[in-house]
Amino acid sequence: MQFDPSAATSTASAAASERAGYGYDAPDLRIFMFALFFVFGGITSLNDVIIPKLKELFTLNYAQALLVQSAFFAAYAIVSIPAAAIVRRTGYMRTAALGLLTMMLGCLLFVPASRSATFGLFLFALFVLAAGITVVQVVANPLISLLGPPQSSHSRLTFAQAFNALGTTVFPYVGSVLILGNLATVDPKTLTGAALDAYRAAETHMVVMTYLGLAAALALIALVVWSRRHRLKEEQAPRQSVLHALDLLARPRFGLGALCIFLYVGAEVAIGSLIVNYLMQPATLGLSAAEAGKHVPYYWGGALVGRFIGAYVLTHISPGKVLATVATGSILLILLSANSVGAVSGWSLLAIGLMNSIMFPTIFSLASEGLGRRTAEGSGVIVTAIVGGAIIPPLTGYLADRSGSLHLSLALPAACYLVIAAYGLYTRRPARPLEPA
Repeated sequence: MQFDPSAATSTASAAASERAGYGYDAPDLRIFMFALFFVFGGITSLNDVIIPKLKELFTLNYAQALLVQSAFFAAYAIVSIPAAAIVRRTGYMRTAALGLLTMMLGCLLFVPASRSATFGLFLFALFVLAAGITVVQVVANPLISLLGPPQSSHSRLTFAQAFNALGTTVFPYVGSVLILGNLATVDPKTLTGAALDAYRAAETHMVVMTYLGLAAALALIALVVWSRRHRLKEEQAPRQSVLHALDLLARPRFGLGALCIFLYVGAEVAIGSLIVNYLMQPATLGLSAAEAGKHVPYYWGGALVGRFIGAYVLTHISPGKVLATVATGSILLILLSANSVGAVSGWSLLAIGLMNSIMFPTIFSLASEGLGRRTAEGSGVIVTAIVGGAIIPPLTGYLADRSGSLHLSLALPAACYLVIAAYGLYTRRPARPLEPA
């Protein structure tokens, strides 16, 4: 799919945009993209609140509880490349509307999941919800890169990710009040049969109400997106196999970037998923579930602050060098948290969010540099790599179960950040274009 310069508001503005190196100059659409980043970021972060709730209700160990993230992020592996194909055929705005409607359906599936009191149905609802988020993200990442001059794409995508971080900061706090605020006082281990099913259905009532509210909001946003489906005039790309984009992995900068997205998302999600239980430990802050949940926004809030700072820093310093620096900072904070107790242990873990801030958008834009017209295809492959969030968290939970220590389980995220730091050094120089100018 390509942009047609005639789609600009006027011939003069289109010509000016082309001379400035714009893919498309549409400030109003950039604002709209920021709103989409806010929505799908916030919904994703609600998993950090749902995990301790479902862990308690279904008496799960850490590895089982973190299957919530596996069900959620598995959608990225399955849906990303087909979503990129849909973008090429139908355009950005129509595909975004489809993704939002799929997200709405996932929210509605929480109703039968609660009534059946079945953990597997909750996982399926989360998978459908994540499938919609995947479609929206395949649209949002390349589009925000194209809505402006290429030389500022790193900064622009980081700024857009700041709105993603704003959503991840706001949603967990509200979710903690609504979902963890009424964490049960009855031990589900003492119940069986119909009594246990009724108890689980009652205790997930606020989960259902939260997601029904989100479903209503998503329906409204989808309607607005659909009404603007003609805002961009796009040409359809030639029909290709959905697997055609995989040949981009042979490009080392791109292939290693996809690997780093896999590792980054896995590490970020693993840490975020364990925050509530980590802070509840007597050896750290010894908080209640609700109070620990209210600390989750500090983790994501650090990413919010860091992305606004990063949007400025990345215009002055090589993105690769910045990436290597923050990845090293994450490793140092993990070592500090794992080898200390009390407030130092708890707050150093939360501070990793600040280091995470610029990693995803920077890795994405570094990997996508020079792809030209194949940027949308590359986005589909990179978003597929977000499946790291389905694999690394349960492995981290398995380490916690086997070692009996959440502190020791942080070794896996630390290893992920080490690879990312190396990639930052590797990409400290600009990429060569995939196609001749």
